[in-house]
Amino acid sequence: MMYTVCEKLELFDKISIYDKMDSIYHEKQEGFLCAQHCLNNLLQGSLFTAVDLAQFGHQLDEQELATMVEGAGTADDLRRLHEKPSSNMDDTGYFSIQVINRALQVWNLELVPTTSPSMKHVLDNPVQQSAFICNHEQHWFTIRKLGRQWFNLDSLLKKPKLVSDTYLSLFLTQLQMEGYSIFVVRGELPSSEADQLLQVITLDATGHEATANRGNSVTSSTSSSSSTEHQSSVDESFDLELATAISASLAESQTSVEETRQRRVEYFARHHKPESS
Repeated sequence: MMYTVCEKLELFDKISIYDKMDSIYHEKQEGFLCAQHCLNNLLQGSLFTAVDLAQFGHQLDEQELATMVEGAGTADDLRRLHEKPSSNMDDTGYFSIQVINRALQVWNLELVPTTSPSMKHVLDNPVQQSAFICNHEQHWFTIRKLGRQWFNLDSLLKKPKLVSDTYLSLFLTQLQMEGYSIFVVRGELPSSEADQLLQVITLDATGHEATANRGNSVTSSTSSSSSTEHQSSVDESFDLELATAISASLAESQTSVEETRQRRVEYFARHHKPESS
């Protein structure tokens, strides 16, 4: 189906009613819950709570304790094992990499350190990946590709920060030099409103559109030769079929809370058996 320049611009305006940067889900820091914020910013929704992560932590603690008890020699050894504090979480809201990995398994995702032999090539061309999780001491944050652009979704930031393709490799190298561990997120991330919207438009560092100059478009379309030239420009700016699909599906693009809860219930049912009395 062929569209005129004006029709394309009208469709573009309908998509543009969404506040661009605000379409990106971004939890800001609360207490020491950066692991929770990191996961939710990665998955682009309020999908995990501290209670959910604590459940994963308890599950891991039980598995680790069962393994250590097998090698315990005396009653004192057993007592010390049971009194040993958790290595997977604490009262401040800190959660370990094992907890984060367990949470990501709900979505068929996994973390692989960039120091792994199979991942050594990743930092040479990081734009080919979909997301990274970074950790230093007890702070976790996500760097993720949304649409065609990369964003730093650190919960300590006031809002998501655009990271250009050319700067991404330098940024990751800088983080490594500062002592950060960097993990590649492997698997297919769930769809989100921001991801679909940013397939159509691109943002500049301020969060404004950087795709097309619409003011000049209307003026240039008054002459037939300029209109033809501009229509070609708009065609190159974004895929109209994709824009139409997004316009029709934006309201349904975010994962429902009910679906998320169901995934967690199913996961715990498979992996957490109640103790027999």
